[in-house]
Amino acid sequence: MSIIRSMRAEDATKVASLEAEIFSQPWSENAFLDSLRLPDTIFLVAEESGVIQGYIGMYLAVDEGEITNVAVDPACRRRGIGEGLLTEMKKRATDHKIARIVLEVRVSNEGAIRLYEKQGFSSVGIRRGFYEFPREDARIMVCAL
Repeated sequence: MSIIRSMRAEDATKVASLEAEIFSQPWSENAFLDSLRLPDTIFLVAEESGVIQGYIGMYLAVDEGEITNVAVDPACRRRGIGEGLLTEMKKRATDHKIARIVLEVRVSNEGAIRLYEKQGFSSVGIRRGFYEFPREDARIMVCAL
């Protein structure tokens, strides 16, 4: 079973590798390291037996959190890892007095949209042409805490 913990600098190489495997415009290892150094961020990993299975990141601004990245290793999907990461992130957001969380997700990513809805997120709009490679709209989703 995975444990969920704060991301550390030594996780950046593996997280960036997983990011590159999953996303068409991945963050670099340095982008993760830079974000970890910022005071108003929360980055978590799901780990089992020393292997990172997924991660999530969020920027904090006043009483709002913006989820930047959510990813689960394709070999580890359908085991509740994404749900566990979101649940822990919501808990930590509450600890930081965050009132709502916002995220964008590709309109075609039905699995992620179902997960977010299960976690209490609602669709509030569309960002046209938000993603590139391939170009696609993003669904804007919000969760009140």
